[in-house]
Amino acid sequence: MKFKIKAIKKDGEKYEGTKESTDKFALYEELKEQGDTLISASEISKSKWDINLPFFNSVPELQKIIFARNLGGMINAGLPLAKGLNILENQVTNKKLRGIIGDLGLEIRKGKPLSEACAEYPDVFEKLFVSMVKAGEESGKLSESLKIIANQMEGSYKIKEKVKGAMIYPGVILSVMLVIGVLMMIFVVPQITSTLANLNVPLPFMTKVLIGTSDFLKNNIPLTLLGAFLIYLGVYFALRSKLGKHVFDFIVLKIPVVGELIKETNSARITRTLSSLLSSGVAYEESISITRDVIQNDYFKAILATAKSKVEKGGTISSVFLENTKLCPPFVGEMMVVGEETGRLPAMLLEVATFYEDSVDQKTKNMSDIIEPVLMVVIGTAVGFFALAVIKPIYSLTSSIS
Repeated sequence: MKFKIKAIKKDGEKYEGTKESTDKFALYEELKEQGDTLISASEISKSKWDINLPFFNSVPELQKIIFARNLGGMINAGLPLAKGLNILENQVTNKKLRGIIGDLGLEIRKGKPLSEACAEYPDVFEKLFVSMVKAGEESGKLSESLKIIANQMEGSYKIKEKVKGAMIYPGVILSVMLVIGVLMMIFVVPQITSTLANLNVPLPFMTKVLIGTSDFLKNNIPLTLLGAFLIYLGVYFALRSKLGKHVFDFIVLKIPVVGELIKETNSARITRTLSSLLSSGVAYEESISITRDVIQNDYFKAILATAKSKVEKGGTISSVFLENTKLCPPFVGEMMVVGEETGRLPAMLLEVATFYEDSVDQKTKNMSDIIEPVLMVVIGTAVGFFALAVIKPIYSLTSSIS
């Protein structure tokens, strides 16, 4: 059971929060063992609409960004960490995050560091978040670290949303085309087929393909739906496998326009993440290792693994990126060289990240200009095939009559 509690610490400080226990009596005993006195406890009842599926029970990225930025601002303003968490708990709208913040507040009052408390929720606070908080605690600059975390997460969030936004338009158009095509095959083409059958003329190959496809879809709707579902499952599990993901990452890097966008997106994420970690005081090798965990593309992961190995042996990270200019633009490696030589690597990495984020922003805006003519060709080809398949037999009949 989960309770909303009010209690008093040994030193007389009152606090509020949430805590889980088997019942109120057990809750009272647990707080008593800690030296705290329970004032009140009210059970947080679960709604019948609550859903425990991960998709419905997740914490949006934007909520975590706001949490990190607001907490950093409160600490910078002089508020105690526990008090700041208590205020945020009452402000957050996401139920899962609100409960977690309440638990964080309880752990902080017990004397546990924020980084250790956050580490208990790896599905919400990633290794990157925990490491930067820990570095901020050790350096005495927690508010600054939280601000850097918020900026890093916001940069990554914006770039992901821009890429997703660029893919929505073609995705919607192609999906609508597919649905309309299937409906026409099932309901419209059979009526045309009966008309063509009465013409008693040889049917062209295109018409036979159209009629064959229509007959199959109409007579095997359950089999078609099952086949589509099995294909979806096959692709889903293939992409989750190591080999399948490796092949997919290779293919997307070779697609014109998209490949360049993927390269610049990953370059921006790598440089921004590294800059944030190094600025927060995280060790060089650990920063590279955490960045490798953040990046999704296998080929960029391999570059970072090589970079970590080289740095551990006394080499430079810039040399690895300069050796892989087919994946990472040369500008990345060159700016790293400047940063290493001047001792301003985090600042140089941040400039690179900003440059490529702006570049990705511009390219995603221009993608509609590139995608529209491609979609017109696809739609025109589909409509042309359908029209020819229907009109050609009729034209053949009129030619034979004349």
